[in-house]
Amino acid sequence: MRLTDSQRHTIRQLVTDELGLGSTVKLFGSRLDDSARGGDIDLFVEVDAPVEHPAQLAARLSVRIMRAMHGRKVDVLLSAPNLNEQTIHKLAREQGECL
Repeated sequence: MRLTDSQRHTIRQLVTDELGLGSTVKLFGSRLDDSARGGDIDLFVEVDAPVEHPAQLAARLSVRIMRAMHGRKVDVLLSAPNLNEQTIHKLAREQGECL
């Protein structure tokens, strides 16, 4: 996993601040490959309660984390009981690593 302990802690803290303790966050995508270089940060954020305005929430989280990561591009994939699941959700859930 190509994130430092400090980066992982910061991401977890920002997600918890935004969504509370009932949320989980996983890293998925190219940042899991220790031999790769560069790339954006792909996060899978799961909450156990329905979410109003999911696009706004994902964008807000992305911006907050991007600022904390000094401009590194961050993509947030959101999962909640009221949102439709796609194949990418299943892949992120299965292949992602908890932060």
